[in-house]
Amino acid sequence: MGLKETNQPGSVRVINLADAPGEKAAWDRPKAQVYLWAIVELLLVTNAWQISSALRIRALRLFGAEIGDGVIFRPRTRVKFPWKLHIGDRSWIGEGVWFHNQDHVFIGSDVVLSQETFLTTGSHAHRRDMALIVRPISIGDGAWVTSRCIVLGGSDVGSSALIQPGTTVQGIVPENTIWGSTDKPGPLGTRFN
Repeated sequence: MGLKETNQPGSVRVINLADAPGEKAAWDRPKAQVYLWAIVELLLVTNAWQISSALRIRALRLFGAEIGDGVIFRPRTRVKFPWKLHIGDRSWIGEGVWFHNQDHVFIGSDVVLSQETFLTTGSHAHRRDMALIVRPISIGDGAWVTSRCIVLGGSDVGSSALIQPGTTVQGIVPENTIWGSTDKPGPLGTRFN
């Protein structure tokens, strides 16, 4: 039983979430495969007791992730849909990184995603009907997204950019730029002279 939209004077509109479109729209795989992935993720990827990066990467590749050579994938990571994850060579994925990838996430080579960073490709049509909206994320070669950052769908982080701790990234970050966590995140300088 959901709340209905009200149009009475002085009332605020409420969207009935039972009618919200888009549930499971981003799966792109049969239900059994999605549920099997959830079990494998829990046992081999998210599990802090499972310390083998190589085993974690093999499990991700088995479910369709494209992961280059020499990648380090630390424990306590989460990947919503491995078949929408693409990582170049020699990148480091820090402990607790969460790929909430309802759309594709493209990580270049030699990229560092530090601890507890959250990448989400999904959002909702919050003024209309809460329908799922997805946009890909791209992070260029040599970029460093430091700890506890949030990278939103549609973001494009340029090569060798450095995102300071705790920054929310939305949109385009130019290459070789230090992007900061201020009241309004933006460029703070260049990384390499």
